[in-house]
Amino acid sequence: MDAATSLVLADLVLAAHSLFAALVVLGLAAVVAGGLRGWGWVRNPWFRACHLAAIALVAFESWCGVECPLTTLENLLRARAGEAGYAEGFIAHWLGRLLYHEAPPWVFTAAYTLFGIAVAATWRWIPPAPFRPSRTR
Repeated sequence: MDAATSLVLADLVLAAHSLFAALVVLGLAAVVAGGLRGWGWVRNPWFRACHLAAIALVAFESWCGVECPLTTLENLLRARAGEAGYAEGFIAHWLGRLLYHEAPPWVFTAAYTLFGIAVAATWRWIPPAPFRPSRTR
């Protein structure tokens, strides 16, 4: 794989990582807003289960001291492209600045845990609809 291809793939991984983070953050905002406004779709059990699983995975990785596989993959691709960081390319620069911040690891662990607790609390405050068995014909 050449350097240009590695760089494009790294930017795509960063974009996917940013979308995952947006799902987690904006998902909670949508559930709360939808609960207050009566939006039925925020009670979809599949959406809610995926949302809870997403933040649970992030918190679990943080508690275990495991780097996110998307971060690992992006760094590997950037290294193959000859880059040391996120300073190259429009997508990498802007999405990287939004996604990565400098703080001690315990700050992220605490934030992910508290956010996970907030997501779990919405299951009680704004409960999802029950899962329906699939229809067979």
